Amino acid sequence: MSLPPQSHQHASPSAPLWVKVCGLTTAEGIDAAVAAGVDAVGFVFFSQSKRYVSPQEAARLAAQVPRRILKVAVFLHPSQAELDAVLGAFQPDIVQTDYEDFAHLAVPTGMTVLPVLRSGGVLPTPLPRRVLFEGPVSGTGTTADWSSALTLARRCEVILAGGLTPANVAEAIRAVRPAGVDVSSGVEQAPGIKDPARIAEFVRAARQQRRGPGAEQ
Repeated sequence: MSLPPQSHQHASPSAPLWVKVCGLTTAEGIDAAVAAGVDAVGFVFFSQSKRYVSPQEAARLAAQVPRRILKVAVFLHPSQAELDAVLGAFQPDIVQTDYEDFAHLAVPTGMTVLPVLRSGGVLPTPLPRRVLFEGPVSGTGTTADWSSALTLARRCEVILAGGLTPANVAEAIRAVRPAGVDVSSGVEQAPGIKDPARIAEFVRAARQQRRGPGAEQ
């Protein structure tokens, strides 16, 4: 499945919700995400992250991902050399990093980018057409500012991340009406180790909220 259609309005309740599970490090986590019906899986290439995987390991894990599910290469302030090293071994569909990083990065022509904006940060002008809105620090479980996310979602497509869990994702969707949601630590049994049951619960709760309370399970 591709990214949600671009629009300058926040997502309609009837629009399909784009769901990404990030920070995958094991074959079991990949299998659980695929079985739950996610739209994208993310691999973290920031070496200080507990969810870091090498480009070679990401390529091995991605080999079991169906083509319909997008593969996202997730960075934090990479150099051009770091980006090139990853892309030399792993072929993602999307490159994700902070908005300001793209000013000095040469991303291959035709590759989709997903710029990250953060709670408390200064918004760029003009805004990208689609962004991932995150808490101040990735991977810590810190909840993003939903009020700011709602304001942003009225101006561009927002993929909401930061502190989402199976318990709060429905509330987050009601509050922000994002085009998509992204989860990492909220579906883990230990840092970097995903819990298959929590992945399934998260995806089920997110999609049920978008469909509405009267929808069939």
